[in-house]
Amino acid sequence: MTSREKIRNFSIIAHIDHGKSTLADRIIQMTGGLTAREMTEQVLDTMDIEKERGITIKAQTVRLDYKARDGETYVLNLMDTPGHVDFAYEVSRCLAACEGSLLVVDASQGVEAQTLANVYKAIDANHEIVPVLNKVDLPAAEVGRVKQQIEDVIGIDASDALEISAKTGLGVDSVLEAIVTRLPPPKTGNREAPLKALLVDAYYDTYLGVVVIVRIVDGTLKKRQAIQMMKTGAHFVLDRVGVFRPGKLIDVDELGPGEVGFLTASIKTVADCSVGDTITDERNPTAEALPGFRDVQPEVFCGLFPVDAAKFEDLRAAMGRLRLNDASFSYEMETSAALGFGFRCGFLGLLHLEIIQERLSREFDLDLIATAPSVVYGLHMRDGSVIELHNPADMPDVMSILEIHEPWIEATIFTPDEYLGGILKLCQDRRGVQTELSYVGARAMVKYELPLNEVVFDFYDRLKSISKGYASFDYNQIGRREGDLVKLQVLVNDEPVDALSMLTHRARAEQRGRAMCEKLKDLIPRQMFKIPIQAAIGGKVIARETISAMRKDVTAKCYGGDASRKRKLLDKQKAGKKRMRQFGKVEIPQEAFVAALKMDED
Repeated sequence: MTSREKIRNFSIIAHIDHGKSTLADRIIQMTGGLTAREMTEQVLDTMDIEKERGITIKAQTVRLDYKARDGETYVLNLMDTPGHVDFAYEVSRCLAACEGSLLVVDASQGVEAQTLANVYKAIDANHEIVPVLNKVDLPAAEVGRVKQQIEDVIGIDASDALEISAKTGLGVDSVLEAIVTRLPPPKTGNREAPLKALLVDAYYDTYLGVVVIVRIVDGTLKKRQAIQMMKTGAHFVLDRVGVFRPGKLIDVDELGPGEVGFLTASIKTVADCSVGDTITDERNPTAEALPGFRDVQPEVFCGLFPVDAAKFEDLRAAMGRLRLNDASFSYEMETSAALGFGFRCGFLGLLHLEIIQERLSREFDLDLIATAPSVVYGLHMRDGSVIELHNPADMPDVMSILEIHEPWIEATIFTPDEYLGGILKLCQDRRGVQTELSYVGARAMVKYELPLNEVVFDFYDRLKSISKGYASFDYNQIGRREGDLVKLQVLVNDEPVDALSMLTHRARAEQRGRAMCEKLKDLIPRQMFKIPIQAAIGGKVIARETISAMRKDVTAKCYGGDASRKRKLLDKQKAGKKRMRQFGKVEIPQEAFVAALKMDED
């Protein structure tokens, strides 16, 4: 049991690639958490995909003992948080479990979009913040300029910022001292009060079931204690209580106020453990839950279908296994006339979608087709009800809809000055509304309000290619607004193709429809009869292309003779084609689908 004064709970916040995980590695190494032989790069990132991409997906925590210069031994609880906007809620709960933060800024790059977003979250959580300038050993490092930038942009004092190189280990000992001297211990905590603990995160372990990361606020947590989740109302009896040491889980008898550790209680799925929930004693519950809890809502939806229809059951099993590990991922069955059986899946954002797809193909060896990502629209009906629309194909009759609301985001973009024109044009094209434009040294900071459905296609890729990779992008949701949206349908041979229907803005519908028809004309193979491809809004056709029929020369064997003989054969052929068109079915190949869904890349 550690006294509260000797505990330091802190997290490391930074933009992607500014050196969060590397600094965590050095801190673990210097406190003797792992020997040199056990040390690997990115110790706390456990998934292969995390190591490859250099991003953190799941929050990780580790407990370290540090003997400070004052001769006292302190317990440091380090929380490594995801930096990406899709996992913003997990980050906010991790920060709620800490009292201070190390703000890591790359001395060669300066302040970026996500540095800003995460710092504001830390300030909202009333954190003490210690600025750390990393990569000072690089020739491109500009320490003075970056310090000034931190003061100008973020507004915190950077005069005593620590200058380090996490890679070489330069100055990391000063970081450890700063954690002990400049960051506060847990502010509150009463051992005698009823148990009150914050559920920070949870992950699935094949042997232990669900492992829950907790931060104790009041009371104590012991083995075989009966606990209750306040929001979900679930009851469990604890099997194990322990702490995370580097690379292993260590059992302890009890966890007291201010400590961070884990518990297992034969919990079967992560969905039973909502991030941000309050854990209390079943027999002696606490009076009120911890503030700040909200259910995680998926923002982006897309259909996932197996390329081989026989693999459907394998896909179902794989989805179930992923759901064990990731509670923010949701799925339900759907069928499509063109793609067969599959699932409609909900994700937090585009990176989350990409990671899930990647994990399905890697861990479970599945070949998948993904339909175009769409967002959740709010349909305000004439009878006063509000319907959530996840799939454009399910849209009710237009006459019964009063207005359609779509989600909007506020985007913060940092870019070198020379690329500013192209980025402004991109945001304007995507129906953006500029709210702010300011300069931080030679870099511009632009704030735009944009509709989320314009961003989910390929906005990020386009932004990176315009700015040659120098622009950084971060966004947060700002609620729904009414939009002049219409449902664009694609008809092939007068049959609507539900997988290609989408909601789009009225001003862009014509251009989208025309592009879609042109694309499909090149992709659908020719048949024995003429195939019309149409894009329509309601009953009005706005674009059309025709695939001409393959013709057999029926008059080839007529040598001479009367013209009426030829005419008769041609009329017969014409009647046959008409009949064929009436009953003929056009099979759209899967390649055509995939290519049509990527239409925005042109």
